[in-house]
Amino acid sequence: MKTFSERLTEYAASLEFSNLSPEVVHEVKRRLIDSLGCALGAYRSELGKIVMRVGQKAESTYGVTLLGSYQKTTPDLATFANGALIRYLDYNDTYLSKEPAHPSDNISAALALAEAEKGDGKALITAIILGCEVQCRLCDAASLRERGWDHVAYVSISSAILASRLMNMELEKVEHAIALGITPNIPLRQTRVGELSMWKGCAAANAARNGVFAALLAREGMTGPSEIFEGEKGFFKQITGPFDLKIEDFGGKGGNFKILDTYIKQYPSEYHSQAAVEAALELRKEIEIENIEVINIETYDTCVDIIAGDKEKWNPKTRETADHSLPYCVAVALCDGVVGLGQFAEERIKDPDLQKIMTKIKVMRNPEHNKQYPEAFPCVIEIKSKSGETFTKTVTYPKGHPKNPLTDSELEEKFNTLNSGLINDDTVNEIIDNIWRLETLKDIGSFMRLFKVGK
Repeated sequence: MKTFSERLTEYAASLEFSNLSPEVVHEVKRRLIDSLGCALGAYRSELGKIVMRVGQKAESTYGVTLLGSYQKTTPDLATFANGALIRYLDYNDTYLSKEPAHPSDNISAALALAEAEKGDGKALITAIILGCEVQCRLCDAASLRERGWDHVAYVSISSAILASRLMNMELEKVEHAIALGITPNIPLRQTRVGELSMWKGCAAANAARNGVFAALLAREGMTGPSEIFEGEKGFFKQITGPFDLKIEDFGGKGGNFKILDTYIKQYPSEYHSQAAVEAALELRKEIEIENIEVINIETYDTCVDIIAGDKEKWNPKTRETADHSLPYCVAVALCDGVVGLGQFAEERIKDPDLQKIMTKIKVMRNPEHNKQYPEAFPCVIEIKSKSGETFTKTVTYPKGHPKNPLTDSELEEKFNTLNSGLINDDTVNEIIDNIWRLETLKDIGSFMRLFKVGK
């Protein structure tokens, strides 16, 4: 019987651009607009400055463009720096199953190797789909967080596979890349527990960097441990437990591509907060802040556990904790009537009037909501006023869910808002046009250089 690594490798080799429907290709383009917009939104952040400084310290003849500049660095460092920009704002796409994921965490790796290998738009699209498919299918198979590991462990696998595909590596070397991507790179879930740090926005970018580095090593002949999944001390026994994941159900085989089941965010906060934010913004139209007595939130267990379970989520001190705090996101939506990047600035987080509103919030688990998750994300907010009135709003499919999607024009508007003058309007229009006709592009490097910020 073939190992799971062998079966993954054969799937990666079999996937062709011709296997992708126009709908699937269009969704890749939508994710690129969304993800690269998120990267621009993070460009001015302190984290953005840090990762750019790190990336700029290395130069390579096998170079990849750092977003925002013409400077080239090594593929693995570009994957990390560009990936951290995409991920930092917690505004990029999401997939929720036994394990959560942000499939666009694969995009920086795909862009890096497509540019380094002088791949074209079709190769880039296929690689992005491959990374998304592998990552999401692994999330369907087993939970990592239940065993104390972080979800980005799956990104080291998916990015190693898509990087190997872009480098046209032999099947045996791809298996070694997978093993090298897994063995030294199992991250702790502590990244997302308690008071959250900058690393929350970097963990997936680092996992993608590890996958790219693993593929580069394997291409040069580096070998990795055998039976990396099934072995005595392998991935199944040490990390996930055994799972049965049928490759014949993957997209391009017998099943639909998972990108069609992923979600795009309307607000820059953890996905489980999206329905609550939407409900709170609607309720703000009906009640004055000064008249609020109590705010009751009913939702499903996963939402409570991830963004309302830790004491730090009730008194956030960092941007990273605030955008993962259900009470903060609801309070700021009710106070400001908008939830954008400004709502997660340090001075806004520390506002005592806003913190006072958070003390009026009660979060409760609803067993009926658990039955709907993760196909739906039900949230009910009930506000009781000091004058005795009750206001209620329910949201089940927040804007951006496949059953309530953002339109193409709304995605372009999100890109423009996040760009916020970094790149001039003419170049922005050129970027958007290039993405919509991505399959015709011959030079990914020229496309990346359109993102130059400033003079």
